[in-house]
Amino acid sequence: MALLKRFLKGGNKGVGLEVCRQLALKGVTVILTARDEKRGKDAAETLRRECQLPNIIFHQLDVRDDDSATTLARYVERRYGKLDILVNNAAISGIVADEEGLKALNIDAETWTSGRAANLLKEVFQNTNDEAFNCLNTNYYGCKRVTEALLPLLKLSTSGGARIVNASSLASELKRMPNEKLRNDLSNIDIWDEDRIEAVLDTFLEDLRSGRLEEAGWPVMLPAYSVSKMVINLYTRIMARRYPEMRINCVRPGFVKTDINWNLGVLTPEQGARGPVMLALLPDDGPTG
Repeated sequence: MALLKRFLKGGNKGVGLEVCRQLALKGVTVILTARDEKRGKDAAETLRRECQLPNIIFHQLDVRDDDSATTLARYVERRYGKLDILVNNAAISGIVADEEGLKALNIDAETWTSGRAANLLKEVFQNTNDEAFNCLNTNYYGCKRVTEALLPLLKLSTSGGARIVNASSLASELKRMPNEKLRNDLSNIDIWDEDRIEAVLDTFLEDLRSGRLEEAGWPVMLPAYSVSKMVINLYTRIMARRYPEMRINCVRPGFVKTDINWNLGVLTPEQGARGPVMLALLPDDGPTG
């Protein structure tokens, strides 16, 4: 049955690449995507050659671009006619970092993942309007854009309902949201839809532009990234309720040593890929939402 599955994953490095490898080893036909065509092709070729995995195909994708997502969907439809698994993994940090200063702080993993490093990081992190916009456009809108483009093909899955896996983060914990009203609202799935999510993100960007992030009660540590992952969790739950025949979940890969955390993580990409792979291959009666 696994050999019939068609899987699409952004992954020319890090956890994404490892998810592609692990699923391909299980017999899944994998469409590896990346914004940079050369890097993506090289990554797919490396897996095919070094791991003897001919079932990995590359296609270019920029999750920030509507036309790119549409082009990918047309390719999948033309070549396969359906899609069984979608893993949305593309993400950026949303800040400008002084990397040398960050390394000099020598922050341990527990302090980082607990959020207690927030005040220390103010000295080496800079929140800019452009980086925050790009972060939301990649982490949330990119996930939504690709999911919506591929949804007609996911509905055609004959593998007991499609699987959608969205990468989340410990930064999405609601206890990290100082704004009490918004924190309580984020806990209530019944009041949310995509329009309300967009309105909240517009407010966040406006507060950033006016220098009011802390005053308005937004997260202090990696604010754009944290907010993007909070709404990814919301979007995942919205989609799971809307499409109960699918298994739609989000997952925290863990504090993996990758570019997004300036290689400060402690887990390997192989360890980080286990959760996404597990959710991608859930049984028909597995959890959703």
